[in-house]
Amino acid sequence: MGGSSEKGASEGAAAKEASPEGSSSEEVPSNEVSSEETPSEEASSGEVPSGKASDKVEEAASSPATSGEGTAPPAPPRRTRRRRILRWSASVLAVVILGTAGAGYLYYQHLNANIRSDDLNLGDSKDRAATTQVNSAGQRALNILLIGSDARDTEENQKLGGAKDTFGGPPLADVQMLLHVSADRSNMSVVSMPRDTLLGIPKCTDPDTRKTYEASTRAMTNESLGRGGPGCTVATWEKLTDIHIDHFMMIDFSGVVSMADAVGGVPVCVDANVYSHTSTGKGSGLKLPKGTHSVKGQQALQWLRTRYGFEDGSDLGRAKAQHMYMNSMVRELRSSAKLTSPNKLRRLAEAATSAITVDDGLDSITKMYDLANELQKVPTDRITMTTMPNRYVGARVEPTQDADKLFRLVREDIALDGKDEKKATPSPSPAVAPVASPDGQIAVQVHNGTRTDELGSSRGRATTVAGVLTAKGFTQAVADPSAATSEATTLVQYPSADLEGNALRVAKVLGIPASAVQKSTDVSGVTLVVGADWRSGTTYKAPKAVPEDNTAPDTAQAINASDTSQCMHVDPSFSW
Repeated sequence: MGGSSEKGASEGAAAKEASPEGSSSEEVPSNEVSSEETPSEEASSGEVPSGKASDKVEEAASSPATSGEGTAPPAPPRRTRRRRILRWSASVLAVVILGTAGAGYLYYQHLNANIRSDDLNLGDSKDRAATTQVNSAGQRALNILLIGSDARDTEENQKLGGAKDTFGGPPLADVQMLLHVSADRSNMSVVSMPRDTLLGIPKCTDPDTRKTYEASTRAMTNESLGRGGPGCTVATWEKLTDIHIDHFMMIDFSGVVSMADAVGGVPVCVDANVYSHTSTGKGSGLKLPKGTHSVKGQQALQWLRTRYGFEDGSDLGRAKAQHMYMNSMVRELRSSAKLTSPNKLRRLAEAATSAITVDDGLDSITKMYDLANELQKVPTDRITMTTMPNRYVGARVEPTQDADKLFRLVREDIALDGKDEKKATPSPSPAVAPVASPDGQIAVQVHNGTRTDELGSSRGRATTVAGVLTAKGFTQAVADPSAATSEATTLVQYPSADLEGNALRVAKVLGIPASAVQKSTDVSGVTLVVGADWRSGTTYKAPKAVPEDNTAPDTAQAINASDTSQCMHVDPSFSW
């Protein structure tokens, strides 16, 4: 889907035949996975240094490791070898892929042939977020979107779970996590978005079929994958968050199982016996007694997919379990020598490169090796997992104001662990200042947002301020007749990058600070929201600047990767 490509297949096949062990992997548990209910069920691109790391990988290509007959190359010092292995995990998807990329002595050409690639962004250019500027040291932050696909178009994936009526249907982005690595590589933040999140999905065009999927103003985020490929999921994230995404990595069910087996067991904990199974056959099938257990293979997939039995049975509980698994894998890989075995690394490399789809910026072992060298610089205790703050809308969820704050912290490269509140890089901004249309051609809708619990709303404010704009030459300014809402401060909002210049022009004419000009998916054009700070008069008086709160909101449910006390709470009705 969406421009997928496999490179050097014949070379890969030949290399595999020459391999003494092929792509064998450890045996997986035989317990079958029950179907889990599904709702209607990338510096311009994050540059990473290249050169020495890449050269080492290229050199390794001509001298693969051998086993059995033949002479193996001298083993590198233990410390050096470990340095080549990525010892962190942002997800079952990322950790193994990137760790594998560090194993330079593996079958370079064969592994390259395994890698599938797809287009990075399938949306309109006007919806793309501006590239983050470099900091004073010339470093740039990295943003990588991790996608777990529930595609069930292969027999192997069908055996691993899901409702049979979804077999062969459009894939859904079951797991979506944004991995942000700070410009100075001192910290890492991961933001999960529940798959049931309602948001706007931009227009996307499949690069293979040229089919265009029209924009949707309110749909579940997991549907984005079926609208041309992972590039549409990337476009959806950029439109919502205004965060420039440099790369993506995607994996499906069978890929999770093969990589979880190759990496070995990961310790997880439950606070009571749990069996994720309902009388109607729903649930992941995960069955564990109370305490800490090492899971891998199908059991690892079950853990990552469990909703029924954890917390409140929602997708939020599943996200928490996924974060615990990832953090545990971080600690496991960094504290053990389990991946220093050449044979295990070989199996790991086969599993990882065969299981993933990446964007064109990561479509070779060399590129992933270079990226791995950047990622492994982040200390374990500076990795923070979060979930996008949200509120329920029926059985679904939508982003809250706290989500906007969380996204701002990521955009401005501010650590979510509270240990470093300084801005490591400037806020994202276009290379050229946005251009505004002539004042008389700028359509502005003025909305009354003055309502407060104590004073109610200031009646007629939208009409009054629209009149002020008209008098200043904005002849297309109109008052929004809808009921007043609550907004503490006056804002100028715009839906897409092509209207940013117009929004900034409106703000400048009225004396509203540029910091109050925001991109928002809640509006369809330039919208002036008259807040409670402008309840009367025709001249806006900007409030005194106050320091911004640069701490992650409590509703983001932050978990630090070094926290070993985490244990999933089991719903008593799923205990045995």
